[in-house]
Amino acid sequence: MHARWISLVAVAMLTLLLPASAPVGRASRAAGVAVAPAWSPSPSTAPPVAPPPASAVLVGAGDIASCTSAGDSATARLLDGIGGTVYTLGDNAYPDGTAKNFARCYGPTWGRHRARTRPAIGNHEYQAAGGRAYFRYFGPAAGDSPKGYYSYDIGAWHVVVVNSNCGEVGGCGAGSAQEQWVRRDLAASTRTCTLAYWHHPRFTSGREHDDATEMRPIWQALYDHGAEIVLSGHNHHYERFAPQTPTGIADTARGIRQFVVGTGGASHYGFAEAKPNSEVRNATAFGVLKLTLDRNGYAWRFVPVPGQTFTDAGTGNCH
Repeated sequence: MHARWISLVAVAMLTLLLPASAPVGRASRAAGVAVAPAWSPSPSTAPPVAPPPASAVLVGAGDIASCTSAGDSATARLLDGIGGTVYTLGDNAYPDGTAKNFARCYGPTWGRHRARTRPAIGNHEYQAAGGRAYFRYFGPAAGDSPKGYYSYDIGAWHVVVVNSNCGEVGGCGAGSAQEQWVRRDLAASTRTCTLAYWHHPRFTSGREHDDATEMRPIWQALYDHGAEIVLSGHNHHYERFAPQTPTGIADTARGIRQFVVGTGGASHYGFAEAKPNSEVRNATAFGVLKLTLDRNGYAWRFVPVPGQTFTDAGTGNCH
């Protein structure tokens, strides 16, 4: 009787202590008392992922800095007035990519924008100790040394930087380490649009250097994944091609548009006979190509240095 009275008192006290809204669990039969399960808050909802910026700017050129030319100083002043990410298309310092030439020629001009630069490596960089000065100068922004290929995102775009010095990286052919990396990288991208750049142009009307046919497998990988733009240098002039396939057939539906922008300031090369799908050519102006990258398309504008009048502008859509 005494034990039963204690049990009833315990039940009464528990009832008074529990809030009216406390959850009721299944009864535990130990001592005949109903015990509510421990309460835990409902899982919190993760904040929504912010969409990429509506637009971004990518601006640059290739074949840039020479201590015997004033062209690089003039194009660097153009960059002073244009925001965004700076790209380089290789042969950044002449006559070769030594630490001395980066310090004396590139540093005082384009070097003042190094903190926002994502470079590509050219053949002149490899003329000096296997490109080591290039990788030391740009650091992590140049990708893993000695590979020299990497990728990054800018706005709604995915950007792939390729090393077109194929003999230095085990080849650019189908099945090569670089070509397979490009395919994996493109397959993993979640961006709407894609741009790639490297030094040696897949297509060119240049008199000094012909088509870099060894880049066809890389172009094929980009084409298979719906890329929009390829930028190159090597020939010291400006040339724009209509969208085309890896074999150079015009393709307005899925083709990739290529720009050759070897206009960074080192010197100028002339043209041979115009190649199929070549739309615009100029061999006298130094300048930079500015790309405004939107969520569903892009706009391009070639910006010449003061005193030169050539320009080129247009728009395109993402596939």
